[in-house]
Amino acid sequence: MGEYRNPIPTVDTIIELPDGRIVLIRRRNPPHGWALPGGFVDQGETLADAAVREAKEETGLDIELVAQLFTYSDPRRDPRQHTVSTVYAARASGEPRGDDDADEASGFPLDNLPSPLAFDHAQIIEDYRRWKQTGERPPPSR
Repeated sequence: MGEYRNPIPTVDTIIELPDGRIVLIRRRNPPHGWALPGGFVDQGETLADAAVREAKEETGLDIELVAQLFTYSDPRRDPRQHTVSTVYAARASGEPRGDDDADEASGFPLDNLPSPLAFDHAQIIEDYRRWKQTGERPPPSR
């Protein structure tokens, strides 16, 4: 009988600052590029707790979760392995600072994001922008 291989649960968080900028981190480890703060869910941890912890570790910010936006499961979203990411919208005040897996953390206006964005984070941010403008979430096919 073959070995079971299951997707790994992860979280990502779109942190909005009071001036409307969102927080991105510049990844220290491959795949390199700019990304939403996030990471792997630890054993015994809820998705929401993982999002709060990862945000604090990578940006230094204490966040308030606002909504669970969507869950992304395309097997190609992470080149390292199949992950399933639950994405949260959150808010925080203060200036982010890179730490842990982040070389840098900074706030960016939605219309002036750095490049390249890692993983499927460009699509996630576009879905977030649409949700903020219309209240519509992505269709279940993603």
